[in-house]
Amino acid sequence: MISILQYNGSAVVAMCGKKCVAIGTDTRYGIQSQLVATNKEKVYKVGPHLYVGLPGLVTDAQSVLQTLTFRKNLYELKEGRKIKPRVLSRMVSNMLYEKRFGPYFVEPVVAGLDNNMDPYICNMDIIGCVNETNDFVVGGTCSGQLYGMCESLWEPDKEPDDLFETISQALTNAVDRDAMSGWGAIIYLIEENGISVKSLKTRMD
Repeated sequence: MISILQYNGSAVVAMCGKKCVAIGTDTRYGIQSQLVATNKEKVYKVGPHLYVGLPGLVTDAQSVLQTLTFRKNLYELKEGRKIKPRVLSRMVSNMLYEKRFGPYFVEPVVAGLDNNMDPYICNMDIIGCVNETNDFVVGGTCSGQLYGMCESLWEPDKEPDDLFETISQALTNAVDRDAMSGWGAIIYLIEENGISVKSLKTRMD
């Protein structure tokens, strides 16, 4: 029996660089081995320098995104400031833990820059256990392949262009080895001066 987390297929990876961070996703949307669409993104913007990836069951990802957007807007309205990446990760973790007895089948990845433009990335499991790190995090059905590629390619303090090349190579090579993800990829490169969004072509078979 296939895991419900693998039902739609997904691949999300985030990497830290020097005063920059990158997050990427494949664009396949399927129902088990059946391909439905090739333009389904799993990464969403929630702030000027802040993104969240939601690999897992697509319907649960939509529910999490709607609730997260509501709570984030309420926080910023009450506090009078933009939410920080670490605060957002705790907010997502709290949401997932609230539903631990009937969980959302998503494994979120948070990536962004804080007020000092220092990179922050983390991922978590379906009940909100946060894993913070300063190198890379992965999520989705392609996790095993992504770990192998990232461990081989990632180096600390990469400049934005080098970080984009690294995350692109890791993602495109990993999804080639996973039948449940792929069919294109999108990379978000987050820097102090703005966000670069680039589409990648991958194998279409």
